[in-house]
Amino acid sequence: MSGDDAERMRHTVDAVYRAESRRVLATLIRLLGDFDLAEEALHDAFRAALEQWPRDGVPTNPRAWLVSAGRFKAIDAIRRRARFDSMEDVAERVESIADDAAASDAESVEDDRLRLIFTCCHPALPPDAQAALTLREVCGLTTEEIARAFLTAAPTVAQRIVRAKAKIRDAGIPYEVPSRDDLPDRLDAVLRVVYLVFNEGYSASSGASLTRHDLSGEAIRLGRLLIELLPEPEAVGLLALMLLQESRRAARTSPAGELILLADQDRSLWSRDQIAEGLALVERALSSRRFGPYTLQAAIAAVHAEAPTAAATDWAQIAGLYDVLARVDPSPVVELNRAVAVAMRDGPAAGLTLIDAILARGDLADYHLAHSARADMCRRLGKTAEARLSYQRALSLTRQEPERRFLERRLRELPD
Repeated sequence: MSGDDAERMRHTVDAVYRAESRRVLATLIRLLGDFDLAEEALHDAFRAALEQWPRDGVPTNPRAWLVSAGRFKAIDAIRRRARFDSMEDVAERVESIADDAAASDAESVEDDRLRLIFTCCHPALPPDAQAALTLREVCGLTTEEIARAFLTAAPTVAQRIVRAKAKIRDAGIPYEVPSRDDLPDRLDAVLRVVYLVFNEGYSASSGASLTRHDLSGEAIRLGRLLIELLPEPEAVGLLALMLLQESRRAARTSPAGELILLADQDRSLWSRDQIAEGLALVERALSSRRFGPYTLQAAIAAVHAEAPTAAATDWAQIAGLYDVLARVDPSPVVELNRAVAVAMRDGPAAGLTLIDAILARGDLADYHLAHSARADMCRRLGKTAEARLSYQRALSLTRQEPERRFLERRLRELPD
């Protein structure tokens, strides 16, 4: 194989890894019953692909090939470690893996992913560990990306993930979708995790791109699976929210990758199909009268989606919806978003007062969007020196290149 052919094959394997690795891992966890062993098997399978596919060609079903290769690699690893275990235990474990694998073709990969989500979100795990483990294992985010999503330190997140895996192993937490009777109580944690996944895709925590379509697309797919499994109003509301937000993807950046604010977006680029589906789902969720914060956020996104122009946006309705959301699901971030809506309704001075109160409490001190919003209020009020300081603070906190360039541009545009 020539150097060019080898490079093309490496790109092919990399593409398969991006598209299939999380699905393959979910199935391997079911087959092997161990997170760490499955992760090792996953990487062994891809190493085998790099060795064999250039010689034998890419298989017709790469995912099935990788699952099979990973299973055999895991069996080999178990046998290699046999000297540390009793032979009976090793034989039993290898046999159980072989028996499970025989039925693997009949198992839906989507079911494996759903099993993995509910396992990672098991109530025996602390909520912060549920989210961190799911983002790591289901979606493949790095520890650093998860840390930024949680606004916490990377070593803390790493500890949560290690402890969660140990808890699943030691407590014998089953790798399964809960019974229908248990599903409602387990749904809140799952929805929270899916929303975190979407947020990382909708506005990447770091890197050269504003968005990560693989993650937001995955979250939407998981959202669809959830409402098929359990069509509760909040699951419907979350899917509506994700679709309405995702509908703006094509308009959120310029061809050069520069960030475009909502008010400046070309609304003809918004996906009308996603908006139509999202609006219908919002109505469905609201009609149940058992909705919660995701449905309320979807209702806010719907107001934006229905406005033909930025100037036509019904900010009074949006501010009112944020008032309700702040009572249903109070948080500093909700307060910040409400402050922005109030500023659009009542003027930047009103918004600045609210943001300063949030920051004075110490909330969101390290959240770049809070300082960016404050800078914008100050800019609109002609408080140039304060605006500059807040833009600089926001710039020091952001790790995303399009946001950095946007903030730098805003700083340059301030009068001397």
